[in-house]
Amino acid sequence: MFLFALALTASCPCRGWADQFEDIRKSAEKITSVRGEFTQTRHMKILARPLVSTGTFLFRTPDSLRWEYRSPIRNILLTHSGRTNRFVQRNDELVVDSSANLQSMQMVVQEIGQWLKGRFDENPALTSSLEPGRKIVLVPKESSFAALIQRIEIVLSERDGVIESVTIFEGRDSFTRIEFDQVTLNQPIEDSLFREP
Repeated sequence: MFLFALALTASCPCRGWADQFEDIRKSAEKITSVRGEFTQTRHMKILARPLVSTGTFLFRTPDSLRWEYRSPIRNILLTHSGRTNRFVQRNDELVVDSSANLQSMQMVVQEIGQWLKGRFDENPALTSSLEPGRKIVLVPKESSFAALIQRIEIVLSERDGVIESVTIFEGRDSFTRIEFDQVTLNQPIEDSLFREP
């Protein structure tokens, strides 16, 4: 399942992105592309062990994204030029997924794109705060949204433009953590990787 869905305080300067939302946006302006790997771990009380997925992601400004799960089941979400497509593996081949949840995935992809551009405080549905430990906390304003997601915690790397982890808390005993690794910035990425699985 695609979830998202990525020590900053004004009184405590730190290395890395910056210490205010405006400074974070300015630091992110020099980022043209991001490429990396991720591990997603889903924790639920009813599970004996967490569910672990791994994959890769590519982002290129202004709005191109490739989010690819490689294991345990391969599926790919592509966004380019305002279009979003999802491909899932069935019978050893990738096929277009036309399920109803594609629209919700598009909203998640838009949010991820905003985060990668340093725009953590611009979603009117979320309250944003900077906390120690390079952490940004997003809390839904609407109770209907809060019933699905209690809060999102984003930990920034010390490197400008790099998110270390994103943790989505769905309930008291349920959360999903995505940790990013082997991240490279500002390398050319060809269009075909955002259009074709």
